[in-house]
Amino acid sequence: MPAGAFPGGEGGIDRDMADLFDSPSDAAPADAPRSAAPQSAAPRPLADRLRPSSLDEVIGQPQILGPEAPLATMLESGALSSLIFWGPPGVGKTTIARLLARETELAFVQISAIFTGVPELRKVFEAAKLRRGNGQGTLLFVDEIHRFNKAQQDGFLPHMEDGTILLVGATTENPSFELNAALLSRAQVLVLERLGLPDLERLAQRAERELDRPLPLDEAARAALLEMADGDGRALLNLVEQVAAWRTEAPLDTDALTRRLTRRAAKYDKAGDEHYNLISALHKSVRGSDPDAALYWFGRMLEGGEDPRYLARRITRMAVEDIGLADPQAQTICLHAWEVYERLGSPEGELALAQAVTYLALAPKSNAGYAAYKAARAAARQTGSAPPPKHILNAPTGLMKDQGYGAGYAYDHDAEDAFSGQNYFPDGMARGAYYQPVERGYERDLKKRLEWFARLRDKRQGG
Repeated sequence: MPAGAFPGGEGGIDRDMADLFDSPSDAAPADAPRSAAPQSAAPRPLADRLRPSSLDEVIGQPQILGPEAPLATMLESGALSSLIFWGPPGVGKTTIARLLARETELAFVQISAIFTGVPELRKVFEAAKLRRGNGQGTLLFVDEIHRFNKAQQDGFLPHMEDGTILLVGATTENPSFELNAALLSRAQVLVLERLGLPDLERLAQRAERELDRPLPLDEAARAALLEMADGDGRALLNLVEQVAAWRTEAPLDTDALTRRLTRRAAKYDKAGDEHYNLISALHKSVRGSDPDAALYWFGRMLEGGEDPRYLARRITRMAVEDIGLADPQAQTICLHAWEVYERLGSPEGELALAQAVTYLALAPKSNAGYAAYKAARAAARQTGSAPPPKHILNAPTGLMKDQGYGAGYAYDHDAEDAFSGQNYFPDGMARGAYYQPVERGYERDLKKRLEWFARLRDKRQGG
């Protein structure tokens, strides 16, 4: 991550490259203290002071910046294309875009989809056309690009195609869902990842050199500070700046640190990607019979503010989809846990849901019922309106009886073993075999019964 993945007021639509990058610290080496640079009248936040001045100073993101990675390859070949940066906050999307403009000598223009409407976009495109007429291209950086609607996104296309702008969009949401296919077809999506602890440690060390003093923390407290940043470099530098200002006689321990700082809330958007990512992790942990992982993701969602009723509904779905008849009691336990939550509320009711999650993770698994349902639905679509065989239809009128309704029906309770073996599928349709129980849990017994009925059917039908 760039040490400077931080939004700022730079990048107005009429500012040129010199304005954007003219700062005394730009010429300083990546890891050298910058405190000796001339000071302006207004104080500069640490995050702004540590903004990288070249791509070499970027911390993290080797998957896009490494020697054989996409951006390095594009810059080496001189063929930079429009890009979409997809990643969480504080990992370098804005800073990398600035540095790409600098590397390619393009004018850098930054807008935010939150504050920009159609009139402002027109002005941006008109300025880019004038700039192009004067021999300079424009890199247009659009923050929160997913917030533009379909018509606004379509408005970028002609200006991308004729070279008026090179678009670099930034989004925290999945581009597959939030951006138009037409826009995606003209841009390459690059995924930026949250910073790992080693990356955050390097960033903290760079900050200490800039501040010219170590953080007043012991080893465990320092590790806790890095964890508090939750992979966000900008958040870490804000925490570092706060902690570095403390004057203490001895390094603080973790307890002292947490008393002085409010822990940063974990990133969680109940309507966005993180919501779907975490429920997927919970579901797959249950399916994978790992109660500890399942409880962890369940806890993560609750800590993020998820509605426990949503979780109650989803874990009931897990019982139906992934356990099914291997343990019919699983559905009952989920429904009872849901009812307990409704009666007790939070936080006591959440314990019942957690116990249901644990039970599901340890229950025998089978998706045979789910697979049978999907196969039967597919067969129903293929066979259209084929009627049931007449022998299993009632004949309440004489006309229907004359038409053969009910003729030859075998009442199963009168048959040996209460099983007639007659055909229940439409005439002329091959018999389907949709339900295939597994050799786990209660379905083991169901499998034996299914096989027994199949043998009896063959015997009754003379097979």
